[in-house]
Amino acid sequence: VQLQASGGGLVQAGGSLRLSCAASGRSFSSYPMGWFRQAPGKEREFVAAITWSGESTYYADSVKGRFTISRDNAKNTVYLQMNSLKPEDTAVYYCAATYSSSSYYTRSYKYDYWGQGTQVTVSS
Repeated sequence: VQLQASGGGLVQAGGSLRLSCAASGRSFSSYPMGWFRQAPGKEREFVAAITWSGESTYYADSVKGRFTISRDNAKNTVYLQMNSLKPEDTAVYYCAATYSSSSYYTRSYKYDYWGQGTQVTVSS
């Protein structure tokens, strides 16, 4: 599976962005998918994850209520809708695919395929 993230940019605090992650290759619909982010000088952190069917979603506490993860298996794409953005959301955002169960969705080392990242910058 190859992943291509897009949709990042510069936005003012309180604004919104929608990230997309397009997948190529077979069996995209079989993979749970996740979004992670990494700010300068910080470790990569979990943002959100979604099961292969889209029925269940998981969020970091820091984004709960502001971000929404979704997927369209017919389009081989996963999305991250980000609302009420804050300066602390500034980071490079990565999408990733995993074989693991939901117990491991927050753990970056459990993901098998990664996109190249897209920069999100939130100005105050």
